[in-house]
Amino acid sequence: MISPSEFVNWFRASSPYIHAHRNRTFVIFFSGAAVTDQDFDNLIHDFALLKSLGVRLVLVHGIRNQIDERLLEQGDTPKFHHHLRITDATTLQYVKQAAGLVRVEIEALLSMGVSGSPMAGAQIRVASGNFVTAKPLGVLDGIDYCFTGKVRRIDSQAIHQQLDQNNVVLISPIGYSPSGEVFNLSAEEVATEVAIALQAEKLILLTEHNCLSPDDQQPIQQLTTQQAASLLQQQHQLPDAIARSLQAAMQSCRQGVHRAHLINRLVDGALLLELFTRDGVGTLISSTAFETIRPANLDDIGGIMELIKPLEAQGVLVKRSREKLEMEINDYIVIERDGLIIGCTALHIIPNANSAEIACLAVHLDYQKGARGNSLLAYLTNQAKQQGIQRLFVRSTQTMHWFVERGFVACEVEDLPEPLKSAYNYERKAKVLFKDV
Repeated sequence: MISPSEFVNWFRASSPYIHAHRNRTFVIFFSGAAVTDQDFDNLIHDFALLKSLGVRLVLVHGIRNQIDERLLEQGDTPKFHHHLRITDATTLQYVKQAAGLVRVEIEALLSMGVSGSPMAGAQIRVASGNFVTAKPLGVLDGIDYCFTGKVRRIDSQAIHQQLDQNNVVLISPIGYSPSGEVFNLSAEEVATEVAIALQAEKLILLTEHNCLSPDDQQPIQQLTTQQAASLLQQQHQLPDAIARSLQAAMQSCRQGVHRAHLINRLVDGALLLELFTRDGVGTLISSTAFETIRPANLDDIGGIMELIKPLEAQGVLVKRSREKLEMEINDYIVIERDGLIIGCTALHIIPNANSAEIACLAVHLDYQKGARGNSLLAYLTNQAKQQGIQRLFVRSTQTMHWFVERGFVACEVEDLPEPLKSAYNYERKAKVLFKDV
């Protein structure tokens, strides 16, 4: 059990994400294997929690495992080509059976409300329907896919109507043609097309594995769509399911979905950890970088003040008022990570001296081992070169060695240019260092 203070701190830290996710549309894909897992009810509880926090929830489930089980029970061999099932007339009957069974099972779990359970008082209403129009995949490479289809259209208006009525929408990987035919679809494709049609805030793909770097086999925290495309070129080193999920994430982000997440569902509570903690536990895919260095603006002042407040209290940084920050905001740069300011510094140009002072260099405690201070310094140095600055000065009371290790040299107060010399605080006794650009 965590201590009360740890719980309170965690709850407070999660509140920005609770606010950010409220009234947002999330499309969540999970496989047929997840449904048969003994811990599937935990995942259902997490879906219910998201719903209670105001998330507009669309669930898309797979049925591949269930279809395979029925085929094997009848002595038939599942047939695939390029990872797509060949759905003949017999297999189609198993597809219908599996889809109906899984849908009913999920609806039953979402209907739970036993007193004392995580679902108590949830009162979730589930809506399913013919939201997906499909067409036959046809004949590819000389292979007739029969009743395997692809998405033709998503009835986004009907789905939005259900979400507006506070329902959870549950979609099976089944599509219907205008002529009344039924087609077996890829659940990942359905989830992707639904997320795009709804312009969802997030597409979440619950996988069976972590998304690992082929280079060092370490989990990948974030990717841009361009980086995801590069990773897919190494597809032979990726599990098929991860490759399909990456493709889905990349496609959705390129067509208007804000962010996609690959989350290993086998990690207990992974969905909540990904959505309500700063760094998450999955792989985030977005069209633009998750963390960027950029010039600061007035909207960043609150974040900068929150970042430097502990360092001011410790005497590491000189205290700065909001008014002073507002006046000098054009001198500042920040590191922004998912809307949070985790680093900042400023470059104050000294008139008529071909010099500048580096000030207020700070990195959030949780991110101080990722070379972000080096990145801020490199950014400022490049900025100084572009403006013809020849020498950089810094005043420091506790971080002198950090600057010395990066090429700065100690000097005397008398070596400072005006107005730095006249503004020097002799009570603070900060060390003075410089570096030629």
